[in-house]
Amino acid sequence: MSDALKQAIGRYGVWSVGLRAEDPARRGELAEAAGELQELGYGAVWLGGSSAAHHAVPLLEGTDRLVVGTSIQSIWDYEADASAAAFAEVEAAHPGRFVLGLGVSHAKLADQYRRPYSALVAYLDALDGAGVPADRRVLAALGPKVLELSRDRAAGAVPYLVTAEHTARAREILGTRPLLAPELKVVLETDPARARSLARETLAMYLALPNYTKNLLRLGFTEDDLADGGSDRLVDAVFAWGDDNRIRDRINAFHEAGADHVALQVVDDSPRDGLQRESWRRLASLLA
Repeated sequence: MSDALKQAIGRYGVWSVGLRAEDPARRGELAEAAGELQELGYGAVWLGGSSAAHHAVPLLEGTDRLVVGTSIQSIWDYEADASAAAFAEVEAAHPGRFVLGLGVSHAKLADQYRRPYSALVAYLDALDGAGVPADRRVLAALGPKVLELSRDRAAGAVPYLVTAEHTARAREILGTRPLLAPELKVVLETDPARARSLARETLAMYLALPNYTKNLLRLGFTEDDLADGGSDRLVDAVFAWGDDNRIRDRINAFHEAGADHVALQVVDDSPRDGLQRESWRRLASLLA
């Protein structure tokens, strides 16, 4: 299924919190937005936050080939049996178009956070027992152990807040067949000060989460890089900004490092949980 999944999602997708369906009154709006994303050429939508299968339904109903994945569903928020039942329901209605992205989230965000790696393994065991195929789930993997788990117990990995260098390291661990679909934040802004200011507004929340900061330190960044909202070096490594050519080059760097697909999160001055339709159109035009 990894090969089929790679073909289905293509090279680019959109990562968004705003496309997650919470309010039933927004279902039509979300379906329409998903339909446009499909027509713009994006192969997948990745639902940010602790999303779940039911959040994907309006997007799947509004399209006929778009793949929708959770990025991620926290294992602490949904019991494995409930997750498996929701997967089966969505799969029956939209065969082959939903991908269950799982992760352990963060200690600051989950009161029950204990032995996260062991908990993730147990969760995958329970999904196996409930019949959720390994090749229809992906893991939010940063460090080597969870990347290995992504290789051995899932279709691949969806790392978040990473660099092209991390992508190269992840590909070495995964090998050639598993899916590698890192998230990359994009600021459609050419002014360096403005671009980095927008980037730092988004980056701030992640620099308070040790899972991310430890991974960045493993990649060679220093405590100084993590201070004061992030150094220019750090911002430029985890965000793509600039003119069309520069942004294309930054995205291509992830593909050249081994990514099969890049989940693109547009960062602008709109609400994080809103629909960034004009920005998604602009981004699609530079990817064409």
